[in-house]
Amino acid sequence: MRLAILTALVCLSAPVQAEVTVFPALNGASDARTLVVYSSLDAPLNNPMIAGFQKANPGVAVRYEELQTVDIYDRVLAETDAGKGTADIAFSSAMDLQVKLANDGYAQESRLPLSDRWPSWANWRDTAYALTYEPAVFVYHKPSFKDVDPPATRGQFVDYLKSQGDRVYGRIATYDIERSGVGFMFMARDQEQYPDIWSVIRAMGAAGVKLYSTSSAILERIADGRFVLGYNILGSYAADWAARNPDVGIVLPKDYTVVMSRIGLVPAAAKSPDLGRRYLEYFMSAEGQTVMARQLHIAAVNPEVSGENTANRMQEVLGGQLRPVPVSPGLMVYLDQVKRSRVIERWNEALRSP
Repeated sequence: MRLAILTALVCLSAPVQAEVTVFPALNGASDARTLVVYSSLDAPLNNPMIAGFQKANPGVAVRYEELQTVDIYDRVLAETDAGKGTADIAFSSAMDLQVKLANDGYAQESRLPLSDRWPSWANWRDTAYALTYEPAVFVYHKPSFKDVDPPATRGQFVDYLKSQGDRVYGRIATYDIERSGVGFMFMARDQEQYPDIWSVIRAMGAAGVKLYSTSSAILERIADGRFVLGYNILGSYAADWAARNPDVGIVLPKDYTVVMSRIGLVPAAAKSPDLGRRYLEYFMSAEGQTVMARQLHIAAVNPEVSGENTANRMQEVLGGQLRPVPVSPGLMVYLDQVKRSRVIERWNEALRSP
């Protein structure tokens, strides 16, 4: 059976819980080798990738452990240091933590058929690979914008909040950067790209912005009309919701659009690194990236994949508007707790400003 046959909460000695889904080998072998994946991608969303991988590797079972991004980092670190062995591949949206694992020697080099052709910004030393292309977008409730266009730039976003006043109060949402790693990264990039970003934060504070740690909490409330706008929402989740909810609209900000990626790496202490590289190779392949773009609604990075929902297509249409976050040690800047605390303190002050 291709779908999950076992789902449980597994608790290690450390207080880290993972939702575990086991996919038996398609050839039915009871002694099949097992690929262990630590991933922050929702397990049901990832099922088509597992199905594609197992079709190409029918003798391999898969143990998929869905974890929070910080927990992926902590487990790889702790299990490696304890000499216990760890996952065969770690796949996470916390770009900074993934790069830190690679930079600190907790990931091994993976030379793959596509390594030399992978975009330079998306490959750090053949060790950490960006595998997705996910913009930060404005999301809006379509029925609330029947008579006016939704904001398309940050300046228009501020003007809208100021002009609508009480009508939209408490109906705007974004990530809580203290609890959301992706939200913090988008905010850090905003600081670099937009000199007047604090006026945006102050305007959201004045509009009674609601803060959430997950995309789904925001998108659910936009879909049913409780909220009218979401700021800096991860585009892959927004696209998935929009595909199922006709009232959800998406705008890629025209002044600039930050693009983040989920990073895959094979840990240095992987128990079966060859299986980890095999899965990474499938994820990078034209077949795997096409499955991701069409079925997961996450844009493909592979330069050989064209068509809708790919980096190639987005770059053709939007060009310099897109600002992908490069996979490099520069991502670790805001792991410095002093710098991080300063950003969060200023964020909170701006939200409270009159």
